[in-house]
Amino acid sequence: MRETPANKRHLEQNLQPIRELLGRRELLEKLSVTPDSSRKELVSDLIARQTLADLANKLDKLHNADIARLLETLPLDDRHFVWRQLADERAGDVLWQVADGVAETLISETSHERLKAICLPLEVGDLLQLAHLLPGDVLDAVLGTRDPGERSWLRASITYPEDTVGSLMSPDVLVAPATATFKTILKMLRKAGDFPDQTDKLFIVDERHRLLGELLLTRLLLHRPRNPISEAVSTDAIAFEPGDSIASAAQAFERYDLVSAPVVDERGRLIGRLTVDDVMDYVREEAEEDAFLREGLHADEDLFGPVWTSARRRWLWLGLNLATALVASRVIGLFEGSIEKLVALATLMPIVASIGGNTGNQTVALIVRGLATGMFGAGNVRYLALKEIGIAAINGTMWGSVMGLITFLLYRDTGLAAVMGVATLLNLVVAAMVGTGVPLLLNRLGRDPAYGSSVLLTFTTDSMGFLIFLGLATVFLLV
Repeated sequence: MRETPANKRHLEQNLQPIRELLGRRELLEKLSVTPDSSRKELVSDLIARQTLADLANKLDKLHNADIARLLETLPLDDRHFVWRQLADERAGDVLWQVADGVAETLISETSHERLKAICLPLEVGDLLQLAHLLPGDVLDAVLGTRDPGERSWLRASITYPEDTVGSLMSPDVLVAPATATFKTILKMLRKAGDFPDQTDKLFIVDERHRLLGELLLTRLLLHRPRNPISEAVSTDAIAFEPGDSIASAAQAFERYDLVSAPVVDERGRLIGRLTVDDVMDYVREEAEEDAFLREGLHADEDLFGPVWTSARRRWLWLGLNLATALVASRVIGLFEGSIEKLVALATLMPIVASIGGNTGNQTVALIVRGLATGMFGAGNVRYLALKEIGIAAINGTMWGSVMGLITFLLYRDTGLAAVMGVATLLNLVVAAMVGTGVPLLLNRLGRDPAYGSSVLLTFTTDSMGFLIFLGLATVFLLV
């Protein structure tokens, strides 16, 4: 369900009393270490017990997803305190729903014995989401309690990279033989009871469990009970393999309005199912990750995590920005004499760099989106690059003329106005070239194009903008 402002307000109304109880607990802890009479200590102890009982009562009334949200919004001490109050059978269902960064802090503060007890009741798909975070001995112990089929499926799924269909697929599928009738299918469904989430179809297989087609549940009631299901089975089912990228699967789900889709191995045997819920979660997480990466942050960073951990994660990004800023400053340093002779250069050069950066950011956004949606092929990259350069040339000519006119009105210097206009044009073209080339290059190298593009773009537009503007001014105005 989409989170609306009303939903958020309702959630906050449920979580606020718990935060108030945690604040009361902290106050009581401070009072307990203050020298006082035994009578006051007794009163403090009674209040603490009542506070703990109130907290347990309110936690019992919360949905597990809401408790996961609460844990993500609490400082470490309060988070660990609430975590310790959860029963093992409930803690597992909460643990797989929190962000990875938060889950890591909870797992690190939990004994291996309790982790085993927490993970034992988990469903296969939920356990798979935690597998990469759990200590090896805990994971092995939990896998050892599963039946051989689940164990082998889990071990195989763990080996798939996190951006592939195999890492998201679920083993919960409704399967029927090709020889069945509608009557036997209906009887099987009644016997099965609850359906897996997002179940809209049955998968039809042969005796070797190879996928033959799919049967929509909505079609079951439209045929005579004794008729074979073959008359309603669709044999052109959209199927995926475990190694397929989730990004391409997401495009297929959107293009064909899929609710669920089968996953088959290299022999065509049905091994799992992918649902729209899983795909949309991935798309949302990828969008968040791209937004964080553009700012040099990790998407799974714990907002209330340890200071030292967060600081170390930001070192590389800050170092890269510092290095690019130093290069840009040295470019300016090369033209110190020119700036001293014509002070107006100092006031105009940030404008050239800024407008180039804006153009480059627009181009980067388009290229990253195109890469994410699979819109680029060998035949259209060159056209796109030429198009972006053409757009930059048109905008550069127009806005360069505007800046030239403004410069002339401010300084009454025709030469300076011409330099300003030409520099704006050239820097916009350079920005478009870099904005197109950098994401494509990073993607070719197997790197995330969202990560690093902005740093390299800023470095280029600043350095080249200063170089072009100050260089032209030096050559045509001061030499």
